Amino acid sequence: MVEKLDGDKGAAVTFDEVLMVSSGDGGTVNVGKPTVAGAKVTGEIVEQGRGEKLVVFKFRRRKNYVRRNGHRQDYTAVKISAINQ
Repeated sequence: MVEKLDGDKGAAVTFDEVLMVSSGDGGTVNVGKPTVAGAKVTGEIVEQGRGEKLVVFKFRRRKNYVRRNGHRQDYTAVKISAINQ
């Protein structure tokens, strides 16, 4: 799940700025400076949704100041199909 991306369910998505790539067997890890050159991750959008409701509560003691607010963050669920190094 990542922050909301443009696109509909079933659309392809590509991440070009990859910070770290692992070989998968636990052997080698390639860390970028700041990104790994030539690395690309491709996936498919599974769902567009909203997260759980969070309560934002602010107050200042002895000042008669209380504010209660809610927040729901938009997200995109992505199924990763390939990691190219």
